[in-house]
Amino acid sequence: MRKFLLTTAAILAAPFAALAAEKPAELRVGITTFLTGPASVFGVPARDAAEIIVEKLNAEGGIGGVPVRLSFIDEGAGAEALTTEFRRQVEAGAHAMMGAISSGNCQTLAPLAEDLKVLNLMWDCGTQQIFEQNDYKYVFRTQANATPEMLATVLYLLKVKPDFKTIAVVNQDYAWGRDSWQIFSAALKALKPDVQVVGEFFPKFGAADFSTEISRLQAMQPDVILSTSWGGDLDTFIQQAAQRGLMNSSTFVIPLAESSLERLGSTLPAGHIIGARGDHYFLHPERRDDADFQAFMTAFREKTGAHAIYPVFHMSQALAALKAAYDKAIAAKGGEWPEKDDVVAAFEGLTFQGLGREVTIREDNQGIEAQLLGMSVQTGDYPFATLENIMIFDGAALTTPVGQESVAWVSQLTPEYVESVKIDAYEK
Repeated sequence: MRKFLLTTAAILAAPFAALAAEKPAELRVGITTFLTGPASVFGVPARDAAEIIVEKLNAEGGIGGVPVRLSFIDEGAGAEALTTEFRRQVEAGAHAMMGAISSGNCQTLAPLAEDLKVLNLMWDCGTQQIFEQNDYKYVFRTQANATPEMLATVLYLLKVKPDFKTIAVVNQDYAWGRDSWQIFSAALKALKPDVQVVGEFFPKFGAADFSTEISRLQAMQPDVILSTSWGGDLDTFIQQAAQRGLMNSSTFVIPLAESSLERLGSTLPAGHIIGARGDHYFLHPERRDDADFQAFMTAFREKTGAHAIYPVFHMSQALAALKAAYDKAIAAKGGEWPEKDDVVAAFEGLTFQGLGREVTIREDNQGIEAQLLGMSVQTGDYPFATLENIMIFDGAALTTPVGQESVAWVSQLTPEYVESVKIDAYEK
């Protein structure tokens, strides 16, 4: 609704003057995240981070002088409850939504947001299919997707263990486990075609016993074992593999394990490849000495009793993007409050920064995000493994070009690509 403050005489005097949108008393933002269920190990820290960030933001004047009010929707309640509550919040006047963690939920919410004509920031989900299969006006992703995450993992593996000959995979049997392996294996075949895949295991989601897989892997003795699993499944697999000595005979490549380090404690031995789903690490080598970064990490630790993990960084990026877009739109309106479509338009080419490196939104609404990987090490400085031999990969070179499909694109890469990607290396 517009608020018409000009008199008839003023309108006649300036018939083409742009009228400002009504400035709201608060900016209402709905966030979907897992508050219950196994994925709450991601969702609850992200919620806590959002509350810390917005409290500070509002203390500094909010966005354009308007305080932000958050409301959370539990993805753990199921798809029907999620979509119902998402729609309810939009129809009740939410100015922006942020959904989701689950790739399946993103695939449901993206077209719903488009139908409802509400700005939706996909703040954590990994499926590369969203913008490869559809065009959206109101939906943006403020982070990377599975393709740069898996491609960076392949590149790191080839950098630190170039002579490996065999690999096996143990992934959760659902879309993420299957899709991430499809991307990883296509990239590996293109970049190191002599590698032999000796085993592919897809235990059911939520499995509590990996003894069968571990026994077969011990018999196979692959040089490398990949698992893109996460949460409790990954924790259980690593614990059981370590107990039976499997981690002493094979190098584990675990691209989502940054979020498990603290929970695994001393169980995870040194010498295994850890990914962070972006450049997300509480000891980020480029950010850890920044005062703002340190202040947030302290606040998060005091609030939660834990160290920040990658969903916390993803949440920081989404909120930074929201503020940057509003600031850009307000500036374009000469300081006046923008219309919804003004904010949507501001996302074109938008650059913003959360707790990691800057992220840029490209023309297909996909965020370009750097990728950080490292090697596990038990230094004794923390009661869990930290990272050494850290490499941060340029996100632009890892992301499928606009208009192309990920598996087809990575399949046509050549071994020369390995040396073409910009990398910043850090010992710790």
